[in-house]
Amino acid sequence: MVVGKRTSEDEFDEFVRGSSLRLLRSAYLLTGDQHLAEDLVQSALERTHRSWKRLHRTESAEMYTRRVMYHLQVAWWRRRRVKEHFDEQPIDERVSTPDSAEDATRRLVLGQALAQLTTRQRAVIVLRFYEDLSVSQTAEMLGCSNGTVKSQTAKALAALRRQRPELAQLTEGSFA
Repeated sequence: MVVGKRTSEDEFDEFVRGSSLRLLRSAYLLTGDQHLAEDLVQSALERTHRSWKRLHRTESAEMYTRRVMYHLQVAWWRRRRVKEHFDEQPIDERVSTPDSAEDATRRLVLGQALAQLTTRQRAVIVLRFYEDLSVSQTAEMLGCSNGTVKSQTAKALAALRRQRPELAQLTEGSFA
């Protein structure tokens, strides 16, 4: 084993190990399919790797990868519509400790409700409330205006309330 300076490849490998699960969870929420989510993360990481030397701070690498991931997803939506479905067991449940029955039920209902939204509405909901981005950050990420983010958020929350009244408590208050 050669002891010496850490290479760029070592840093990238460390980044991938540390961020893949978080990226995969977001990708799953965007795509609704584990295999599509894995493909999306893989493609985003591939592009991040190509740009790794240009990323001056590794702290910005995850945000850069997320941006690539969201842009790729939008490009995939435009190319073709894929029949989306949520797996019976979301990624969060496969990799974390078991939730209460109520939490597990809520997660399944929420996953099914997200699958009923348009792809743009789902992206806005994931970015705003799962990724906790501001309206302007979401608009920048998706390449649209703040007004579009606000209107898509309002439409998505209204659809969630209509489709799944039991989720109303989750879509009120700070989300409205």
